[in-house]
Amino acid sequence: MSQLNDLPPDAHLDAQPCAALVELAQAVGTANLLCDDATRERHARSTAARPVLPLALVRPADALEVAAVTKIAARRRLPVYPISTGKNWGYGDGCAVGAGQLILDLSRMNRIIHVDPELAYAVIEPGVTQRQLSDYLLDRGIPLWADCTGAGPDTSYIGNIMERGFGHSPYGNRLQHVAGMQVVLASGELLETGFGHYAQSRTTHLFPYGVGPFLDGLFTQSNMGIVTRLGIWLMPQAECVNHFICSVPRHADIAPVVDALRPLRLDGTLRSILHIGNDMRVLSGGRVFPRDKVGTGSRLPEDMRTAMRAEAGVGAWSVSGALYGTAAQVAAARAALRKALRGTAARPRFITERSLRAGAFAARLLGTSGAGRRLRAKVALGASLFAMNRGVPNGRFLAGAYWRRRAGLPKGFPERADPARDGCGLLWVSPMLPLRGEDMLAVHALAQASFDKYGFDLFATFSMVNERTLGGVLTVAYDQDDPEETARARACHDEVFASMFDAGYIPYRVGNHAMARLDPQGDSYWRTVGALKAALDPAGILAPGRYQPEVARELG
Repeated sequence: MSQLNDLPPDAHLDAQPCAALVELAQAVGTANLLCDDATRERHARSTAARPVLPLALVRPADALEVAAVTKIAARRRLPVYPISTGKNWGYGDGCAVGAGQLILDLSRMNRIIHVDPELAYAVIEPGVTQRQLSDYLLDRGIPLWADCTGAGPDTSYIGNIMERGFGHSPYGNRLQHVAGMQVVLASGELLETGFGHYAQSRTTHLFPYGVGPFLDGLFTQSNMGIVTRLGIWLMPQAECVNHFICSVPRHADIAPVVDALRPLRLDGTLRSILHIGNDMRVLSGGRVFPRDKVGTGSRLPEDMRTAMRAEAGVGAWSVSGALYGTAAQVAAARAALRKALRGTAARPRFITERSLRAGAFAARLLGTSGAGRRLRAKVALGASLFAMNRGVPNGRFLAGAYWRRRAGLPKGFPERADPARDGCGLLWVSPMLPLRGEDMLAVHALAQASFDKYGFDLFATFSMVNERTLGGVLTVAYDQDDPEETARARACHDEVFASMFDAGYIPYRVGNHAMARLDPQGDSYWRTVGALKAALDPAGILAPGRYQPEVARELG
């Protein structure tokens, strides 16, 4: 096994890990156990500027090989950190919580095992990406759409679902559209959830709860087991889809807009997840920080920000969503949306396939003029949004991750975009808040105070994840090549995280760098989680520190 000879001295290989690696190579094949410096360094890269060097990387081909790996790891007391495709941008990327862990890379397990066109679901493995499932449905003419996010075409469905992520469509609250998990436990035993443990079950991927205790949630945002397969529900193609965008000129005027939209979300008129982004989210969509025009500092001067907003034709806030159904249903939803927004500062503009074609034609007529360039940019954005609404992913929405990167957007962007590989600085605080305008403004004000203090532009998005809550994403974009700016970014993140926690706006999801902050009071919830972990993984070998605050503190 030649690669073992390539391990550098800082891997701290004593006899136990070395023997474990020999066994692992036998279990998955030498070619699928990677111990070289380049691989280990790649999986230490982080948008959080928190390099955590793993011991090695193992790439199993199926659930049985995953089980073999966990058995070896348990016997050898070797910590294992599972990833799907390693693209958990801003929350840990492809890194473990602590150094010296074995990365269990599930990307080779990329089979779309089954698609049922009649009952509208797919059974997939962790390596299946947004692009792969979308292409599968399109190439075979299957009239179904899969929800997708703006995280890029090469991200994993299961990886995002395990983090309880959300997308854009009526199926955007993804965990609610999952049934029947296959899980490898720390012992190496395979667990089928829901009805899946009954071999004769006909509804494993149709009814998630099964009979008896509902276990699926235990394996999301946890380190209780490794999900190697699940059923994901797909959306029947809608006869008609319209996208809408509202621009809100002034910051304070967004609160009445949120309150006007809430009843439409509650009564089902608005079925998709709506996204509300501030001007920085829009301005960073196709450009990077204008270093050549800003003398010092890491934020835009206010007059420049105002000018850029005017040039782009956007307000302080933009509201974006989609309407689905028959032509008559969409027409009724459009009318209800217009009526609800009367008296607010928002005026919805609707994007249809016809309007996109007309816009593209007008842009060609305008040529290279300023008006032509602006119109082409709007048409391109509209086309990307329209595609995402129909389950076709697009990497252009990763552009904001590159805002402070000195080299700007990489050549060929957005194809194969990889913010961690490209050295982007990105930290997220993701509070959950009531779906009320006053709460949204309160969260923004709390965050803005810290962003002003540390000298960063606040990127803010609030998404109507369900009918009663907004999921916030507050972004610190920073220059990883500047140590002083990196230190300020971390301090800003930590202060915002603490202020949200104290105000009762608890993050719904956290990065590896923040796991230790989840249990400031030592409450019974985390003690119960610890007891479950001890029962399912007594050796503590699965992802130590992942949603495990006490262990994360020890790992530093």
